[in-house]
Amino acid sequence: MKIAIYSRGVENNQLQDIEFLLSELDKYHAEPVFFQDFFNQFYSAIKIPEVFSTFSNGDDLDPTIDCMISLGGDGTLLDTVTMVKDSGIPVLGINYGRLGFLASIGKDELHTALNAIVHRKYVLDKRTLIHVDADIPLFDDAPYALNEFALHKKDTSPMIKIHTYLNGEFLNTYWADGLIVATPTGSTGYSLSCNGPVVFPDSASFVITPVAPHNLNIRPIIVPDNSIVSFEIEGRTDGFLCTLDSRRVLVPKEIQLAVKKETFGINLIRLNENNFLQTLRSKLSWGLDKRN
Repeated sequence: MKIAIYSRGVENNQLQDIEFLLSELDKYHAEPVFFQDFFNQFYSAIKIPEVFSTFSNGDDLDPTIDCMISLGGDGTLLDTVTMVKDSGIPVLGINYGRLGFLASIGKDELHTALNAIVHRKYVLDKRTLIHVDADIPLFDDAPYALNEFALHKKDTSPMIKIHTYLNGEFLNTYWADGLIVATPTGSTGYSLSCNGPVVFPDSASFVITPVAPHNLNIRPIIVPDNSIVSFEIEGRTDGFLCTLDSRRVLVPKEIQLAVKKETFGINLIRLNENNFLQTLRSKLSWGLDKRN
């Protein structure tokens, strides 16, 4: 079995965790393939008995890779989306961050998680991606995201007007700091912090959530994910921010933009005993009221 390992970086207090990971992989005779930048950070700090393969980007991933492990928080796991692309390689998130909706497996569960991977005792959750089309090239060869697409004003500039259309029909003009179109997976991310609803991963929908709207009667709306959502933007500045998950570019306000469901999805590994409701209760502390 060949397992790709990705992480943005490693702290000194996490070196012991890396050693444990290597020993567990060796125990199961699994071959690790490390992200090059990550490998460079720890290879001289711990004892490594052998030479390991590395990769620098998604194009370096061997078709024989069985899965990818993301070590970090949700942001780290979002990076893997641009790595695995449409390869179908499943991703397991080990939480070294804080909240961890996507990377929901704690590092103390690493042994259990690896055992499940080796013996294929896990569930694959296929998650929808959102794709952006524009009249100028954006986001290189990865114009898609797992969590959300967002439009946002620049820094302290005045609010922008976002004329929004659903399958070509006018929906609304949002006077706001920005607008989010989130996948069900992204409904627990930026959209949730802007009072958007939590949506189940298999709900086949998008959530359109305004950021700091000027009109008090404006609320988030859920639309089918077979819809095409397009935009026209007005503002006092020459451009605004366009983002896909943690990636962002500055674009001119004359740009033509539309988002839709991506033609492929991403497979997230879930241990059998975990499900979305359990994650909600755990991460949002639901059901822990003292009156219960």
